[in-house]
Amino acid sequence: MLKYILKRLGLSIIILIGVSLIIYILVRCMPFDYVEQQVAKLGQDKGVSQEIMDALYTRYGLSPDPTFLDMLKGYGTWLWSLCRLDFGQSFVTGGDVIDEIANHMGVSFAVAFIAIIFEYMIAIPLGVTAATHQYSIRDYVVTVLVMVGISLPSFFLGRVLQKAFATAPLNWFYPTGLENPASDMNFFEKIGDYLRHITLPIVSTVILGIGGTMRYMRTNMLEVLNSDYIRTARAKGLKETKVIYKHAFRNTMIPIVTMMAGVLPSLFSGAMITENVFGLPGIGNWALKATTQGDIPVIMTYNMFLALLSVIGVLLSDLMYVVVDPRVKLS
Repeated sequence: MLKYILKRLGLSIIILIGVSLIIYILVRCMPFDYVEQQVAKLGQDKGVSQEIMDALYTRYGLSPDPTFLDMLKGYGTWLWSLCRLDFGQSFVTGGDVIDEIANHMGVSFAVAFIAIIFEYMIAIPLGVTAATHQYSIRDYVVTVLVMVGISLPSFFLGRVLQKAFATAPLNWFYPTGLENPASDMNFFEKIGDYLRHITLPIVSTVILGIGGTMRYMRTNMLEVLNSDYIRTARAKGLKETKVIYKHAFRNTMIPIVTMMAGVLPSLFSGAMITENVFGLPGIGNWALKATTQGDIPVIMTYNMFLALLSVIGVLLSDLMYVVVDPRVKLS
C-alpha cells in the first residue's frame, strides 16, 4: 500500500507540473491581458504614453506580444515562486492570493457541502426505486425528471428559481447576495437571513447534480439485482425488501463510496456560474472575475488548487475502493 501511494504521489507531481505549464501558456495566449485593460481604462480620459505601458508590463512581469520563450521564462518565474510557497499578489487587489482564496472558500464550501448531502439523500433513493421498478411508470417519471435537471443550463435554472421564489408574489428568498447589511438583527434573525440567501443556490446545485448520481445508482443497482447471489436469495424465499436493502444495496454502495471520495474538488472549487447568478462572494465567482480581468496569479493559483484537489480525490477514490471491498488489491 505504501509503495503504491508513493508511486502515485510521484506521478501526481509530474501531472501537476504538466497541467500548470498548459494552463500558464493558455492564460498568456488570451486575446487580452491585465495591462491592456488598465491602459484602456486610463485611455478613456487621456492618452497613455509608451513609457507608462512599458512600466506597467515590467511591473506585472508581462509583455505585449509574448513569444513562446517569454511564456517559458514567465512560467519558470512563477514555478520558482511556487516552490518557495510564494503564490503572488493579485493584480487587481494587490492582496496575497492565498489569503483571498481562504476568504472566499468558506461560502463555496458551505453551499457545496450542504448541496452534496441533499444530493445523495435524494439521488440514492431515486436510483434504487427506479432500478427496482425498471420500465415502470415510476422509473420513467424519475428518469425524465432527472434528465430535465441535467439538461437545464445553470444560469437558466438560477434565473427561473429567482423569478419563481425571490420575487413577487412569493418573495420567500433573497435573489442575490449573502446577507443584508442591517446590523440590528439578533443571532437567530441573522441565521434566518443567511438561510434565505443561500437556499436558492443550494437548490440549484442539488437539481443540477442529482441526475448523474441517480443514473449511476440505478445502473449499479440493476447490475447487482441481476447477479446470481440475488437470484439465490430470492429462491430461498427471503422477503424482497431484505433482498434489496440488505444484499443488493450494500454491494451497490461500493462504487458509490468510491465516487464520493471524488467529490473533494467540488467542495472547494465553487460553482462559477451559479455563484455569479446569485451574487455569492464564493471562490468560483471570485475566480471568474479574475479570469475576465486577466489576473494571472489568481488564475494560476485557483486552477492549480483544483488540479491538486482532483489528483488527491482520484487517489482517495482508489484507496476507498480497497477499504470498502477487501477483495481488491493494489499493486
